[in-house]
Amino acid sequence: MRASLVRDCGPDERPPATNESAMNRKELLAEAVLSSSSDAIIAADRDGTIFFWNPGAERIFGYTNAEAIGRSLDIIIPDRLRKRHWDGYNQVMNGRESRYDHGDVLAVPGIGKCGGRISLEFTIVPLRTEAGELMGLAAVMRDVTKSYNEKRTLKQQLVEATKAMR
Repeated sequence: MRASLVRDCGPDERPPATNESAMNRKELLAEAVLSSSSDAIIAADRDGTIFFWNPGAERIFGYTNAEAIGRSLDIIIPDRLRKRHWDGYNQVMNGRESRYDHGDVLAVPGIGKCGGRISLEFTIVPLRTEAGELMGLAAVMRDVTKSYNEKRTLKQQLVEATKAMR
């Protein structure tokens, strides 16, 4: 028998939530998350054309919503990685399951509006129609450039210290 992860604290004294109030809370939550500026949330259609770009994406990549909507994901993908990106993207759009849509975090470089490199960690979420057809992908991205650079510096210092000890 499987143990419950929820502690039983007796009867709930609160009145049950109505469907309307539960829906309103979900809408408020969705609006708060999607309009956050901490993480980039980007959605693109089957062709890789951006149709959602939140304030976090504006902050991280430097493009305004108006500049990004309707453009290709190429605006944030380094030239040297585009072929690999589009090969994988198109395979997923054609029915192949992605290894990254189960909560796995992918670490890749991106580029900002000014051409600077950005170290990113992200997850993807498949977007489906009511009929279940894949219509695009959404990504939740975090700028980890600072920690990436710190780790790289520490690794270099370790290599140099190891060489000095020989």
